[in-house]
Amino acid sequence: MKKISSIIQDWMLPGAIVLGISLYFIYRGLPVLQPAGHVLHTVASEGQRLVIALLLFFQFVKISPHDLKLERWHLMALLFQIVSFLGFAAIIKFSGDMNEEIRILLECAMLCLICPTASAAGVITDKLGGSLAGTVTYLVLVNVAATFLIPTIIPLIRPSADLGFWTYVGHIAWKIFPVLVLPGLLAWLFRYTTHRFQRLLMRLSRYAFYIWGVGLTLAMLLATRALILSHLGIGAVVCIVLVSMGTCALQFYFGHRIGKGNKDSLTAGQALGQKNTGFLIWLGYNYLTPVTSVAGGLYAIWQNLFNSWQLYRKGHKKS
Repeated sequence: MKKISSIIQDWMLPGAIVLGISLYFIYRGLPVLQPAGHVLHTVASEGQRLVIALLLFFQFVKISPHDLKLERWHLMALLFQIVSFLGFAAIIKFSGDMNEEIRILLECAMLCLICPTASAAGVITDKLGGSLAGTVTYLVLVNVAATFLIPTIIPLIRPSADLGFWTYVGHIAWKIFPVLVLPGLLAWLFRYTTHRFQRLLMRLSRYAFYIWGVGLTLAMLLATRALILSHLGIGAVVCIVLVSMGTCALQFYFGHRIGKGNKDSLTAGQALGQKNTGFLIWLGYNYLTPVTSVAGGLYAIWQNLFNSWQLYRKGHKKS
């Protein structure tokens, strides 16, 4: 049984990537499913948001508010995300008539850098031997920052033709709140009002790793759809690949560096490098251009291949 569990742990993330991509091409190849395309897309998109919220909920269930302690690396990582996001946004805003492909690449980088920590980051960090409390503390900080920053900045660089500025800000914020903030509030409400139910939720949280497999499958399905429907040339695709890979490597590296020399190295690396790519794909698809969501799908591939390697290395070191 342990061997089966080890195999699943080693191969679930790459398997979810392949499955998500395959499901889209299966859908494309079956004419009988074509009329239901809009419904299937809505189910996949909303299902992904549900998985994100559920994973965040299980992280907060395991952590008491008293466990959330601010550390130096939290502030450094948050400053890095905010400054880089605002820097790219300023370039886009004040560059005048910019080539659309360059603009899209800058938007891809911008989203990859501000994207909040993955709802599954605590799951992976815990399995790798890092600090779950440290990860969740940073998750809270960056989600609060993203909840205020993203709705304010996106309308400045991609104004809505149908909504006024503040209406647009409120529209995006209301979409973000149930995914990034509400799960934590609910988890802590249950923690302090229904102790028996909270203990049951603690036991169920062991399945969070497998729930993330479902979320990753849906993320890859939506990213593949966005890539195919974008009709991008090979040059543009290669550039988005490089942007997503570069921002992924940079954030894992910087996270490890700011936590280097103590037990926070692994935790900081995961907190900064492992992104909520489902949220990134959803945000790009709905509020920038569908093409930017491709960067989220590609980022998901790089971070999950890296995480799979880390989990494999740790599991086989134990063996």
